Amino acid sequence: MKNHLIIGSRGSELALWQAHFVQDRLREKGITSEVRIIKTQGDKIQHLSFDKIEGKGFFTKELEDALLANEIDLAVHSHKDLPTTHPEGLTVAAVSYREDPSELLLLRREAVDEKQKLEFKKNAVIGTSSARRKTQLRMFRPDVTIKDIRGNVPTRVEKLRSGDFDGILLAAAGVERLGLDLSDLYVIKIDPTEFIPAPAQGVLALQTREFDTDTIQAVQTIHDADVEREIAIERKVLNLFDGGCQLPLGVYCRKVENEESTFSIWAAKADNSDETPVCIYLETKRDDAPEIMVRKLTQYKPASVFITRNVSQSDLFYRMLSEKGYTVNGYALIDIKMIPVKEVPETDWIFFSSKHAVKYFLRQHKPKHNTKYAAVGKGTAEELRKFGYKPDFIGYSTDTRLTGKQFAATVKNEKVLFPQAKGSLRTIQKQFSDQSQVANVIVYESIDRGEERVPDSEVIFFTSPSNVEAFFKKNSVRPDQKVIAMGHATTSSLEKYNIKKPRQVDSFSETAMARTVFSLYYDENKAPQA
Repeated sequence: MKNHLIIGSRGSELALWQAHFVQDRLREKGITSEVRIIKTQGDKIQHLSFDKIEGKGFFTKELEDALLANEIDLAVHSHKDLPTTHPEGLTVAAVSYREDPSELLLLRREAVDEKQKLEFKKNAVIGTSSARRKTQLRMFRPDVTIKDIRGNVPTRVEKLRSGDFDGILLAAAGVERLGLDLSDLYVIKIDPTEFIPAPAQGVLALQTREFDTDTIQAVQTIHDADVEREIAIERKVLNLFDGGCQLPLGVYCRKVENEESTFSIWAAKADNSDETPVCIYLETKRDDAPEIMVRKLTQYKPASVFITRNVSQSDLFYRMLSEKGYTVNGYALIDIKMIPVKEVPETDWIFFSSKHAVKYFLRQHKPKHNTKYAAVGKGTAEELRKFGYKPDFIGYSTDTRLTGKQFAATVKNEKVLFPQAKGSLRTIQKQFSDQSQVANVIVYESIDRGEERVPDSEVIFFTSPSNVEAFFKKNSVRPDQKVIAMGHATTSSLEKYNIKKPRQVDSFSETAMARTVFSLYYDENKAPQA
């Protein structure tokens, strides 16, 4: 094993941080090294947007040439910049730990509107040159104006500060590794299961010559095998699209906790940056998971969908599906009636278990300024933001028992108020070992509209147990119809009517709802169409 290596790196501040990080990890293993700066074509070309150059070797080719010429022993890359095929004679011998793969939205404070999706004002100008970011940003906020932005991370942040943009999108990993002072800006970290990152975002690739066994042995001492398994799936999906990083494609994979060899995979793909992407979620332990994901992304079949809630053409769920040819119809099978509440106890937290709970509580009461807020899921959190309140806790599981356990551990000994529906199962509250921490207040009730037939459709999407009960009073589900359930409680209600194992959303959000529909139809036997 070599005891001294020459590390090749680009000259940007972030690239040098990455190279020195690897250098420090190797030093801990008793291996010394030096860093040699090599300028790449991507550093020289500043007039093209990233979607024209990323993934084509613009940030890697000169480093790879130096490896092949034996000028360096090791090249350190941002893994997302590497094409999925290597030049003959080179290999990725090791990968680093994964820094947070999320996207970071940096906003000038005068551009902030916390009531809006992604918390920026209407018609804001957001800077990004990534086709992947453009298509997802437009999906969430069709009103946005997007401008290309180039330069390294500090340069882009300074362009934001100078007023060229209302906000910019960056990889959280780069910002966090540089430790930039962003105290003058408004910073939003976006959930990577909602805004899907680039394959291998946040991971460093340690590239060597294929037969340089001494260097390979050296870098293997700092290799993260778990990260390698996850990003191998992400990169394989990219590879099946012929390595075209200019394609608006995001893929994010993580191992399911306590499940050996089971992975959750989220993906978003469009044909160009002006299109709404197809979004897919897949949980599987199959070896051909990347092939399945590509089939789902390319062979989705538009269908007619009925959902048991009122639908507006401005809804994200409606837009995502209708722009891909789906017919979406929907209305609630129940009415909601507010129950007046005169007094509520003072508590440290208020936990909202539905959008209705938010509306019918906050229309009646204004909480004290130091109150903390919790939401059962992302949809409820969005409703809370519309009233001007930012959640301190958001549940990310469709199993409310798990959310309850996580929330109880978060609040510890503090008291919590639960605005809720009449007849609520109180699943969250039951996870508290000390029930003296819990206070309940009834703020609304569901009322059956009466028996009515719903429009025929290929997909029926049930949003709550009460809508299930109302549906089956005069309707039934045919064997050829697909059924989706919003959460475990809705699934339990469907099982009473002999609907076995309906498809469940992976989280309580508009994007999760749409990607569940996208995932329903594809030809498992047909070859991937990349």
